[in-house]
Parts: sequence; C-alpha cells; structure tokens
Amino acid sequence: MNKESPNIRIIDIAEMAGVSVGTVDRVIHNRGRVSEENEKKVRAILEKANYQPNLMARSLASKKQYHFLAITPSFKPGEYWEAISEGIDKAASETEFYNVNVTKLFFDQYDNHTFDAIVRTLFDEEDIDGVLIATLFTDSVVRLSRELDARDIPYVYVDSNIVGEHQLAYFGTESYDAGFIAAKLLMSQLGSHSDILISRIVHSGKNDSNQGKNRREGFCQYLTEQGFEGNIHEVELRIDDTDYNFARLDEIFRANPRIEGAVIFNSTCYILGNYLKERGLENVKLVGYDLIGKNTQLLSEGIITALIAQRPEQQGYDGIKSLCNYLVLKQRPDKVNLMPIDILIKENLKYYLNKKL
Repeated sequence: MNKESPNIRIIDIAEMAGVSVGTVDRVIHNRGRVSEENEKKVRAILEKANYQPNLMARSLASKKQYHFLAITPSFKPGEYWEAISEGIDKAASETEFYNVNVTKLFFDQYDNHTFDAIVRTLFDEEDIDGVLIATLFTDSVVRLSRELDARDIPYVYVDSNIVGEHQLAYFGTESYDAGFIAAKLLMSQLGSHSDILISRIVHSGKNDSNQGKNRREGFCQYLTEQGFEGNIHEVELRIDDTDYNFARLDEIFRANPRIEGAVIFNSTCYILGNYLKERGLENVKLVGYDLIGKNTQLLSEGIITALIAQRPEQQGYDGIKSLCNYLVLKQRPDKVNLMPIDILIKENLKYYLNKKL
C-alpha cells in the first residue's frame, strides 16, 4: 500500500480490515469498546496508510471547552511542588489554543484529610474533563481514581505510580529504583557495619507518602542484597519545628554513636542537613532527594553527599499535555512515562543550577 494515502476514507479502511465503519471510527477516536483483534487490524491499516484525520481543525471548529483539574500539594516558594506547578502552568498556557482551561487545587502533603476534603466536593458544580493527580496518599488516590473511572473521566498520575489502577498515564520516576540508588550511593561511603538513620516527616492521618514507601522498599532491598550488617534507626521529624527536630536528633545521635549514614525520602533533606551542619557532624554521610534551593546549598557545602532528582516541571507539563492530546487530538499516551533519575554531587551541581528538571 502506498504510504502516502491522504485521500483514504474510513469506509476504505473498514473494508480492508473486514470490520464495520463504526468500529474504525471508535478506534480512531478512542471511543467505545473494540475487541483487541479488531483494534490491531484497524491500527495496522491506519499506520500503513499514514491516516491523519484533521482532529485539530475539528476540535477548534466545535468550540468545545475542556476543563482539567490539577490536584497537587500546596507549597512555599522554592519548594519541590512549585516546579510541578510551573510545569502545569506552562502546559496550560499552550493548551489554551485548544479551548482547555486548567484549575489547580491544593492540599497539605502532610495531611491526607486535606486531600479527601477536596475530593468530597470535587463533582458538586463544574464539569470535569480530565484530572492530574499527585499520588502522595495511596488509599485516597485510589478512591478518587475509582470515582473517575465510574464517571469515565481520564486521569494521569505524577510523582509516583499506583499499579493496578486505570490511569491514562503516569509521569515520574520509578520510586523503588530511586530508593535502591540512594542506598547504593550511601553505602559507597560507609562500611558494612556502620549504622544508618532513616528520617521521615510526621503525617496527619493514616496515609504516608506513596513515593516515600516505595523509595524505602528499594533502599532496604539494596541493603539486604549487600549483606548490610549495621543497624537502621528511624526518627520522625516535624516540618517547620526546628527545636523539636534538634531535640529528637540530639537524643538519637547520643544513643547511637555509630550512625555514619542518613537518608530522608523526600525533598526535606535540608532539615537533617541543617542539623548535621549545626552540630558539626561531618562524618555523617547524607543522601536525599530533589533539586531545591535549600538542598543544593547544603550539597555545595558538602553537608549533603548526594541528591537524587526527578525533573518535576517536566512531570507537570507532560501530564497536562497528555490529557489535552488524548481528549482533543485523540492521541493516547504510553501508560508509563519514566523520567530520568538524575544523581547530583557537589562536583556536577553547577551543570544543573538554574535548569528545570
């Protein structure tokens, strides 16, 4: 078949595939159910014929308005989620051409009740065509996903994936691998008998961060595989409570003088880093996550040993663009879209500063 077939009609494709015109239409527009066998036949012919329906013109002519929601944590300037939000804003400005409007809704990343409060009123008033979800709280996100499934509203995940749900796509790193890498980086600086401190930020409610759990699993798996013989100590810290944090850390370091490594599985690595700097604990190697100002400053000073970054702006941007491409241009994205896992040390930090990851 000639690859340049601009005049091929849907009826021609149906005849070649041995299916109905309606089946071809459903495949082209991702609308309705089609058997796997028929979909493969139709798509094979579409590809050979280089069939390109003028979906952009059709969308603009229809003047249909699309309303997307982006549900992410609130943030202060310079924090990790600001970069996600900037990516969302960039995509929103580009998709205005397709009559897309994006509304951002924010919750407290340390309190799953605030996420649930958003969900309770989500469907009260406005029509929703697509949703971007930051998947911090697994149980809450799954409940929302099931409700979106029931309403046939497409949704994408960012930050961490939840396997087994019907998300249109996921954009982010493989959290388990990011934890595995953190352990490898840390153990390269320690002896097999050194103790390690794992810090976490206290959450309100029963849900901890989905990504933090996955990273911790990967971290511990590496230690197991390497025959780690030291002890793991854990401490809960509070966001924005330096006095409490210093008191808890003083207590645990006094009781466990063999701690020579530390990790925290989110962007608040600076909390532990500031403590190590203030107390002059230069022998403790610290690995954390995310290229935010407070972390990069401590990395440049040698307080933080390494940072693992995950290109948050790209996650937000790709998430919104994928919803637009799917609903407006009828282009289905890959279900899993993994960001590179960037490893930053003091010596290569200058190549990443002022760049969006």
